[in-house]
Amino acid sequence: MAVKRNGCEGCADITCVSSKQVLAQDVSKGVKTAYDRIKARGTSACLFGSTGTCCRHCNMGPCQIIDGVEEMIGVCGATAATVVARGFCRTIAAGAAAHTDHAREMVKGFIETAKGNSPHGIKDVSKLMMLAGQFGIDTEGKSVNEIGVEVGEKALSEFGKQDDAPLTMLKRAPKKRQAIWKKLGVEPRSVDREVTEMMHRTHMGVDQDYRNLMLQASRCSLSDGWGSSMLSTELTDIMFGTPEPIRAQVDLGVLKKDQVNVTVHGHEPLLAEALCLAAQEPDMLKLAKQAGAKGINLAGVCCTGNEILMRRGIPVAAGFIQQEMVLATGAVEAMVVDVQCVMQSVAQVAKSFHTEIITTNYRAKMPDAVHLQFEEHDAMGSAKAILKRAIGNYKKRGKCFIPVDTKLDVVVGFSHESISYQLGGRFRGSYRPLNDNIINGRIRGVAAIVGCDNYKLADDVHEKVAKELIKNDVLVLATGCAATSLGRAGLLRPEAAREFAGPGLAEVCETVGIPPVLHMGSCVDNSRLLIAATAMVEEGGLGEDICDLPLSGTAPLWMSEKAVAIGQYFAASGAHVIFQNLPTTGSKDFHNYITKEHEEVYGGLWEVEEDPIKLAQKMIAHIDKKRAELGIDKKRERVLFDMEMRRDLGGIPDAGCHGPAAE
Repeated sequence: MAVKRNGCEGCADITCVSSKQVLAQDVSKGVKTAYDRIKARGTSACLFGSTGTCCRHCNMGPCQIIDGVEEMIGVCGATAATVVARGFCRTIAAGAAAHTDHAREMVKGFIETAKGNSPHGIKDVSKLMMLAGQFGIDTEGKSVNEIGVEVGEKALSEFGKQDDAPLTMLKRAPKKRQAIWKKLGVEPRSVDREVTEMMHRTHMGVDQDYRNLMLQASRCSLSDGWGSSMLSTELTDIMFGTPEPIRAQVDLGVLKKDQVNVTVHGHEPLLAEALCLAAQEPDMLKLAKQAGAKGINLAGVCCTGNEILMRRGIPVAAGFIQQEMVLATGAVEAMVVDVQCVMQSVAQVAKSFHTEIITTNYRAKMPDAVHLQFEEHDAMGSAKAILKRAIGNYKKRGKCFIPVDTKLDVVVGFSHESISYQLGGRFRGSYRPLNDNIINGRIRGVAAIVGCDNYKLADDVHEKVAKELIKNDVLVLATGCAATSLGRAGLLRPEAAREFAGPGLAEVCETVGIPPVLHMGSCVDNSRLLIAATAMVEEGGLGEDICDLPLSGTAPLWMSEKAVAIGQYFAASGAHVIFQNLPTTGSKDFHNYITKEHEEVYGGLWEVEEDPIKLAQKMIAHIDKKRAELGIDKKRERVLFDMEMRRDLGGIPDAGCHGPAAE
């Protein structure tokens, strides 16, 4: 269905009900969005760029390469395989760098918190002690804050250390996986070093062997997934609390007509958490009431939204492709942004309304926006200064439209720890029930849907993929804007199991009380999925490594370079990864390497499929392949264990206490 806007026809790929409602209103008249710009562009994307064969790595070009045509190689002699590999590797380096810079700020913020220099505290002491043990820190006779400072400083040293010892967090991977990395020589040594080396090796005239380049690409991506991202997630949990399941709401309808609406957009939760605290302060609430508002309504956009959603239940108004839509409601007093995935167009959309775009990080300024630097040493002061500007804008609000009937209830906040708790409680928490139900076939396998959404493709792709997976008894784990999209589709509710899941998955979900799609955080939180996969391996019965698991992952609507870095650290960890498109098809050799030969080296590989249903079916086919290799593909007769049969199990845990009856 095409969207009618002001007498013209918009993009036919908008299926989101709330977005269509907003764009159909007079209040959004004159607002230009990404959909309008795509239509106005009128031309398809560059074929050379789309296939990865446009080389701009020196000033002798740009060179446009055609695979197999001798006259169409680079001026320097670079072949299609070399050029495509360099571009792919640089994408991974850029994505890893974005996660790394984010993570470094979180580690520094954690150190300041442990020193007592922030409004936050240490909420998850048990996780702090676990991390201290992994870093080899002696905790005897030390206060929680003293231990926190030591853990933070050890974590910070991981970014820039100069020795060749592998990163500490690699010890969390399955032993077999660690051995593969060691044999290949791809154990990351320090986070910043791997990004720098990747950029050096893709410089003109350095590494010319696509297989060798991909070794460093793996090391660089692993420094993200098992290094910076994992450190960021763990320390954020320690500081703000490890997420636990909580009911909340998503979509544009979470905005409120009678309150000061402040949307928080970006990726670093230090700012968002400070705003959450400041918005509850009596002096801020008093100012809001003096301005005629009933209160201050915070709503998330993109991954910062996912962070405060899963810890505080603060609603998410929009994912990446809705960031202009949330402004087009005319109901937002301020959009507060920090880093990553913030479109420059938001400042232009805001000009049509009373809204201010407030940038807060020196790394990310924007023309036509107000800049208020967020100072970590005075987090509350910075947060209150931002809120005061937003409150001051409330009286300037003109006509607005909030699609009140579109907000969806969701259950979010699934971490590795909370999944274990959900499956067995405080004293019997483990992944045994999950493994058992995969072995007995009620759950076919596990799939991850992560990453961005993208204007190039229909906005219901995530929904189509997820529904096909859960219909076939595949449990889905979701992060980032993909998770927000699946929330809008109604799949983050426990009730969705009965409505959309196959009989086996539905039975497990209803028994445990979980949705068939588990929201596991922001894009940096994909490290939670690595830990969950490792826990499945360590629980036993599903092989000795991540590559043995009936597991597949996708970021079908990837937009950001971070998504490719995430994909590579999963593939290098042994997972099957499938995207709708990759800029690699310009070289048969390189594309063949990542989609076939890569599996022989790492046990994990990339795959590409444009059609969302076929993509989901290929994920299921991979899961079935792994089930067959494990010998659990045969349908087993269901037997309800009586007490005598349970006693005969001896030391085996009583699976019947955790969920559906054992096989």
